[in-house]
Amino acid sequence: MNRLVTWAGLAMALTLWAGGASAELKGCRASRELLDLGNPLEIARTAVADERQLRVVAMGSSSTQGYGTTNPQFAYPFQLKLRLEAAMPGVAIHVFNKGIGGQDADEMTARMKADVKPERAHLVIWQVGTNSAIRRIPTDQFAARLRAGIDIGKSLGANFVLMNLQYVPAVVALPDEEEYARVMADVAREKGAGLFNRFEIMRTWYKDGMPYSQFVTSDGLHLNDFGQKCIGKLLSMAIIDTIAPKQLTGAPITPH
Repeated sequence: MNRLVTWAGLAMALTLWAGGASAELKGCRASRELLDLGNPLEIARTAVADERQLRVVAMGSSSTQGYGTTNPQFAYPFQLKLRLEAAMPGVAIHVFNKGIGGQDADEMTARMKADVKPERAHLVIWQVGTNSAIRRIPTDQFAARLRAGIDIGKSLGANFVLMNLQYVPAVVALPDEEEYARVMADVAREKGAGLFNRFEIMRTWYKDGMPYSQFVTSDGLHLNDFGQKCIGKLLSMAIIDTIAPKQLTGAPITPH
């Protein structure tokens, strides 16, 4: 894979807490283009630069809750918190895990206000799409729920990043999984939200020769420890690249 993310400063900072994680996460990578969220996340950027804090709500289903991990701390929201703290010393990082297994866009939209408002979120990561695709929710209904959920969250003063479907056997077997991913990309552009393209990131892992067993549990659907940790790592890199002033990270991106 060409044009892989090189972030020496972040990697050095993460070594302080990760110990042997570099070997453990061998193969965890994504191209620079795939880590482009497509949105400047101005609210989150301002919170980091001016308030020296970042409040993140991780909204989602089982991927966010951490189903499939051997330890709740391996779930991507906790990994995200650790990596953001390591990369931005002196910034108070709060990541609130609002994952409820089995929910789809309808159920998450219904609880969006109740879960986002009390946490005074600057940024909402909305992991969604897989359950809607598995349940065959019509894509126009799916898109409408995404729009409604984003509108609710933005009305509360938060930036949004949609995290799309995981590339795993149970999803790849669906007849139109890519249509759900396309709808999410379209809605993100329409509503001024970011997009963390988990589907394409994980597809590149598989296309580059990484077996499903390295990042998926035996049920063919949920991410295992490696998959969750890697998503947390790559999402943190994408967020930091977007919002963090150099004086906080001391880690400029190496140009490609």
